[in-house]
Amino acid sequence: MKKTYYTISEVSEMTDVKPYVLRYWEKEFHELSPRKHSSGRRMYIADDIELIREIKYLLYEREFTISGANKELKSKERNKQLDIDFTGNRDNGYIISQLKDIKKILEGNANEK
Repeated sequence: MKKTYYTISEVSEMTDVKPYVLRYWEKEFHELSPRKHSSGRRMYIADDIELIREIKYLLYEREFTISGANKELKSKERNKQLDIDFTGNRDNGYIISQLKDIKKILEGNANEK
């Protein structure tokens, strides 16, 4: 049975990343923000663990800097936003709405440069 929440020591063991490194990454990567129990203990979910593995890959395998890894993660998030489903029976209003969303995303990206 899969758990919903994992402690920092469990995540450390699963990802082979020391707990102090995980705490540091929380400060450097804003996407990584595990919930905290009322006692203050970090409670990671599966998405957090996946993100940790991706950060580890970018830093240790691809040798990105922390800044570069942050940019790469943000770029991937933008690409996910653009991944919109146009299949199936959609009315024109839905498609127009999706195209407007894409336009906003693209305009936002142009303003960042």
